[in-house]
Amino acid sequence: MRVMHALAATLALLALLLAPAASAQTATPPRPTPPPDAVVSSRVDEFMNAEVKVNGFTGAVLLARKGVPIMSKGFAMANIEWQIANTPQTKFRLGSITKQFTSMAIMQLQQMGKLKVEDSICQHLTPCPEAWKPITVHHLLTHTSGIPSYTNSPAYMRTMMVPKTSQEMIGSFRDMPLEFAPGEQYKYNNSGYFLLGVILEKLTGKKYEDVIRDQILTPLGLADTGYDRTEIVLPKRASGYSRDGVTVRNAPYLDMAQPYAAGAMYSTVEDLLKWDQALYTDKLLPEAARKAMWTPFKGNYAYGWIVPPASPATFNRTFVQHGGGINGFSTMIIRLPDENLTAIVLANSMQAPTGRIAKDLVAIMLGEPYTVAVERTTATINPKILDSLVGVYEIVPAFQMTVTREGDQLYMQATKQPKFPLFPESETKFFLKVVDAQVTFVKDDTGAVTHLILHQLGKDQKARKLASQ
Repeated sequence: MRVMHALAATLALLALLLAPAASAQTATPPRPTPPPDAVVSSRVDEFMNAEVKVNGFTGAVLLARKGVPIMSKGFAMANIEWQIANTPQTKFRLGSITKQFTSMAIMQLQQMGKLKVEDSICQHLTPCPEAWKPITVHHLLTHTSGIPSYTNSPAYMRTMMVPKTSQEMIGSFRDMPLEFAPGEQYKYNNSGYFLLGVILEKLTGKKYEDVIRDQILTPLGLADTGYDRTEIVLPKRASGYSRDGVTVRNAPYLDMAQPYAAGAMYSTVEDLLKWDQALYTDKLLPEAARKAMWTPFKGNYAYGWIVPPASPATFNRTFVQHGGGINGFSTMIIRLPDENLTAIVLANSMQAPTGRIAKDLVAIMLGEPYTVAVERTTATINPKILDSLVGVYEIVPAFQMTVTREGDQLYMQATKQPKFPLFPESETKFFLKVVDAQVTFVKDDTGAVTHLILHQLGKDQKARKLASQ
């Protein structure tokens, strides 16, 4: 669940600021020997303490091998105002990790014979517009329905704090034209998972939160997981924050009826490990049905899970993963089913790069390369040098980064994203504070800037400078 444009922009910097780079086909290198658990624990401590100091991480992490925690620890504050520390028992809003619980409940109904994923959603939704008749439950599960996502609406930011019924929420996007033919494309879509929640309620006669409780949480003993409503008194619930550089603010209010089946759940790192381990068993679904949940359709998306192909980006292993972003919180769970390894990162700061952190934690477990955050200092440079760096830089024709100057400050703005300040480390090296990314401006023999290199998520992306118009 990505419910704020500011958060979406930050996540975009983490995942979309870079256009996909072509990768050469090379032989798979031999795998390193995983370090002993004691070494893993020590390295994780060093890594996470640096994330806290340098990047302001606040949250909890858990790493496990075959269901046994190697490291389970809280970092920084669950509530800054009262100076209450995060622990492995702290409850965090999950955002879109909720989707895997929703998809599980849908698959359980299919197992009971109450629906089929091939059903038209109009068999289970009333009223249902004519344009939705070709859309199946499968399309909702895989973000391929073509229905516009309500969280992308310009009006959403103005109304996200307003209590609404399910029908009022559906009414905000029911009459919008489809963005593409059902099944034709993948486009991440919170509307689809909202509708899945309504389908669950109709077919069971229960509220969505009761369906999840009765079909999943109670059978697995997940006592610290549930539907997060602001009005309930929930012990050990983390407060959600937003960071702008070193400035921390309370996150904007969100009525939790709006994220619903797309992103309204809370949990702890410990409960999510129980959830993770249950997915290796038949407690909730038989093996064939679980396999269907993890079979990607388009865009590496399966049913509530992202399943990318094994590649150097996944250390040539099978990853089953999903993240979440919601007002005040950022989350990620990565599962390596072949080795039964788990990495869970829950943060009560909406800008926290939980995806990168979780991947680095997996790298530590596997003995693969990872990078410890280092504190960066801002250098003082001649403002006249900034003018030579201003311009438009192109990774691919459809994706550019525009560097501008306002006074003595440089800003970078990616295509369709807000602009963010760049801070100098030297006359050619700059860094962003909103995410862990750096920029190197490259000059030719005459001193003219020819391109920049964006360093992010362990990758280097070249963007050539376009000629001035």
